[in-house]
Amino acid sequence: MKAIRRFTVRPVLPEPLRPLGDLARNLRWSWHTGTRELFEAVDPVGWRTCGADPVRLLGAVSAARLAELAGDRSFLDRLRAAAADLDTYLHGGRWYQDRDGEGAALPAAIGYFSPEFGVTAALPQYSGGLGILAGDHLKAASDLGVPLIGVGLLYRHGYFRQSLSRDGWQQERYPVLDPDELPLTQLREADGTPVRITLALPGHRSLSACVRQAAVGRVPLLLLDSDVEENGPGEREVTDRLYGGGSEHRLLQEMLLGIGGVRAVRAYCRLTGHPTPEVFHTNEGHAGFLGLERIRELMADGAAPDGAAPDGAGGLGFEAALEAVRAGTVFTTHTPVPAGIDRFDRDLIARHFGDDGELPGVPAERVLGLGVETHPGGEPHLFNMAVMGLRLAQRANGVSTLHGAVSREMFAGLWPDFDPDEVPITSITNGVHAPTWTASEITRLGPAQDVPAAGLWEVRRALRERLVGEVRARLHASWRERGAEAAELGWIDGVLDPDVLTIGFARRVPSYKRLTLMLRDRERLTNLLLHPERPVQIVVAGKAHPADDGGKRLVRELVRFADDPRVRHRIVFLPDYGMGMAQKLYPGCDVWLNNPLRPLEACGTSGMKAALNGCLNLSVLDGWWDEWFEPDFGWAIPTADGSNADEDRRDELEAGALYELLEDRIAPRFYDRGEAGVPDRWIEMVRATLVTLGPKVLAGRMVREYVERLYAPAADAHRALDAETATALAAWKYRTRTLWPHVSVDHVEAVAASGAVGGEGGAELGSTLCLRVRVALGELRPEAVEVQAVAGRVGSDDTIDGAQTFPLKPSGGPDLEGRWVYEGPLALDRTGPYGYTVRVLPAHPLLATSADLGLVALPTEATGEGAGVLMR
Repeated sequence: MKAIRRFTVRPVLPEPLRPLGDLARNLRWSWHTGTRELFEAVDPVGWRTCGADPVRLLGAVSAARLAELAGDRSFLDRLRAAAADLDTYLHGGRWYQDRDGEGAALPAAIGYFSPEFGVTAALPQYSGGLGILAGDHLKAASDLGVPLIGVGLLYRHGYFRQSLSRDGWQQERYPVLDPDELPLTQLREADGTPVRITLALPGHRSLSACVRQAAVGRVPLLLLDSDVEENGPGEREVTDRLYGGGSEHRLLQEMLLGIGGVRAVRAYCRLTGHPTPEVFHTNEGHAGFLGLERIRELMADGAAPDGAAPDGAGGLGFEAALEAVRAGTVFTTHTPVPAGIDRFDRDLIARHFGDDGELPGVPAERVLGLGVETHPGGEPHLFNMAVMGLRLAQRANGVSTLHGAVSREMFAGLWPDFDPDEVPITSITNGVHAPTWTASEITRLGPAQDVPAAGLWEVRRALRERLVGEVRARLHASWRERGAEAAELGWIDGVLDPDVLTIGFARRVPSYKRLTLMLRDRERLTNLLLHPERPVQIVVAGKAHPADDGGKRLVRELVRFADDPRVRHRIVFLPDYGMGMAQKLYPGCDVWLNNPLRPLEACGTSGMKAALNGCLNLSVLDGWWDEWFEPDFGWAIPTADGSNADEDRRDELEAGALYELLEDRIAPRFYDRGEAGVPDRWIEMVRATLVTLGPKVLAGRMVREYVERLYAPAADAHRALDAETATALAAWKYRTRTLWPHVSVDHVEAVAASGAVGGEGGAELGSTLCLRVRVALGELRPEAVEVQAVAGRVGSDDTIDGAQTFPLKPSGGPDLEGRWVYEGPLALDRTGPYGYTVRVLPAHPLLATSADLGLVALPTEATGEGAGVLMR
C-alpha cells in the first residue's frame, strides 16, 4: 500500500547538540571542510548513505546515537568550535565592510535574481552552468561580505535525473522534492502565518506562492514556491520543474521570478530589517520582469513600499519611473546565440499585462515597447526577454571578453549607427568558488610553488586513483539500471587505470558543444585509447535537454562507442551529471577537454574548476580560454574558422587537430618521466596552472569586479535619481528624441599648416590637424550635445578600425543660419591609411554612456571637404 501523504518526522536534538541544527540549516557546510567533517563524525555510514546532506543525516540518525554524542566531550568541543566559527563568519567584517569603511559608497544591498541556483547537490535547483555560476556568485559574495539577497524559484521536481536504456538512450525522471527535507525554512509574518506572494492572472484568476529561504553563508536565498493550497491545479504546477512546459508556463515562471521576486524581497526586508536593495542584478533575461514591478511601485499612488522609490518618489510617470529603475539595474547576458533567449508571442504578453492581468496602471503597450523586437532584423511579433533586460538596465555585461564582443555584435541593432564596439555591453569574466571545487588534498598542499615536483605528482595520482574508484561504482550502478545482472559486470573492476593519462569531458549536450567530436575518426581514437606505451582514458558525462532529441542521439552515439568491449575499460559515459559527480571528476582528471564551436561558448567554467585542481586545459580558444590561454598551462585546439560554410569539413579539421595534439604533444609529455618517475615538464605545467591561472579564475575576483565596476556605479546612479531628477531626466530624453531629427552635420573641414587636407591628401606622423565643423542643432542647445571627431586606421572600405574619439568645442555663438561651429585638434599619432569622421551625440551628466539614447548624427557624403586624410 502507498501512503496518501508523506512528511518528515524530525528528531529532537538533545540540548548540547542544538547547534547542529543551525550548522545544518546554513549551506556554508557545503564548502566548509571542518563542518562537513563534523557531520561525518555524527554517523560515517549514514553520511555516505544520505549523500553528504546534513539535513537528511539528522533526520535519520538514531536517538541512541544522538544521546551518545550528547555525552561525548570531544565531539561537543568540536561542535562548539564549529558553531563559534560560523558565528564569526556570519557577523564579522569582511572585504566589503572594509571597502565601505574606506568611503567607497557601496550599495546597502543588491538583489540578485536568477532562474536557477547550484549551491549544493542537497538543493538540486540547477541544470547547468548558469545555475552553478549563480551559486558560486552567492558563495563568493558571502565570503566577501557583499550584502546580496538571492531570488529564484523552488522547483518541486528540480531538473531531471538522467539514466540510460539498455541501448544507450537517455531517459529522464523527475523525483518529487519535499521542501521539509531540504535545507529550507519558510518566510513567515510576525504572527507566524506564511508569507504569500500573489500575482494577478487574466480572467480574474491569481497565482500565489510561499517563500522558502536558504541561508548561503551570509546571503539569504529566497525561493518562490507555487505549490500552495490557494492555487488551482494549473497554478500549483507553475514551479513544477526547471525549464519545462510550453510558452505560457515559462512566461508564468518568469513573471513569478521577476515580479513575485521583487515582492518577496520587499517582504523579507520588512520582516527582517535587512537593508533594501539599491541595485537589482538580472542574471540572464528570465528575471527581466523585475524591472516592470519596480516601475509599478514607483508609479503607484503614495509612497512606494519599503523604500523602493528613491527619496519617496511614489507617483512617478512611466518614463520617470523607467529612468529610476534603469539607473539601479544590472543585466548579465549568458548566451552568444539568439536561440538561447526566451521569446514570447506579443499577444501572450499583452494578455497577461494591463488592467486584466498584472501591473494595472502600467499600460500593456508600454510593457510591449520594452521587449518587442522593433530593431533591424528583429521580429516585431515577438517579445524578447534579453531585449527587455537591456532596455531596463543602464549597465549590462557579457561573461568573458570574447562573449562581450559577441554580445555587442548580437545586440548592435538596438543601437543603430553605432559601431558594435560602442554598444554599451561590457564584460566581466566568470569565476568559480575555490572552496567548493578544490579537492581538500590540493588545499592542504599550501602554496604550489613551494611543493616539490614529487609531492605534486603524488597528490595528482591519488586524486586520479580516487576518481577511478568513483567511476567504477557509478558505472556499476548505471549498468544495473540498464538491466544488467551483477554476474555480467565483473569487467567493471578493470575499468580505468590510476596510472593512465585521464581526460575529462562533462557538460550539457547541446549540439554546439560537440560531445561526439572525439568520435570523428574512431579508429584513430581507439589507437589513442589502446596505445601500448602511452594509453589515454576518457571520462564523459552530460545531459541533453529532455526535448532535444538531437542531443539525445549524440549521447547514445557516445554511449554505444563506450560500450564496445574493446575500449570500454578506457572510455566511459557516466549518466546523471551533477554537482556531486563534478566535485569528484574535476580533481581526478589530468586534462580537461572543451571543443565547442567558436564563439558559441559564452564562458565555460568547467575548465576553471579543473584548473583549480591542477588539471590542464585542452580547449578551443573560446570563452574564458580565449582570454587566458598560455602554453604554460594547457593547449589550444586550432579552429577552422574559414570552413564555417561546411560544418562537416570544419569538424573534420578540428577533430584532426585534437588527435594530433593528443598523439604528438600531450600524451608524450605525460609519459616522459625523469629519474624519479616524475613527469617533470608535466608537473611544471600543473604548478603554473595552480600558481598563475588559479587566482584569475576565482569567483571572488569576479564578484569584486561586479561590485567595483557595476554595483557601485549603479548605486551612485540610483541615489542621484530622486523623484524630481528622474522626472527631469525623462523629460529631457523625450525632448531630445523629439528634436533630434533636426540635428545634422552640415560641413567639415581639416586645416593643416599647408591648408585644407582632402580625402586623398597626406600628412606627416606627429602633425596636427585643426578640425572645423558646422552643425545644426535645431532647438537644442550646445550643452545638450557632444560633438566628436572619430579617427583611426581605415580599411579598403573606409571603415575606421580601433577608433579614438576627440572632443570638439563650440567656437562662439550660432551664425545667421543658426548653425554652430565646433573646432578642435586631431593629432596624427599613427602611420598608414588613416581616416576620420565627426558625429553629434546627446549629452547629459546622468547618462551612463553616449550611446544611452541610441541617437547619433553623422555627416552625409556631401558634407564638406574633410572626408578623411591619408597618412604616409
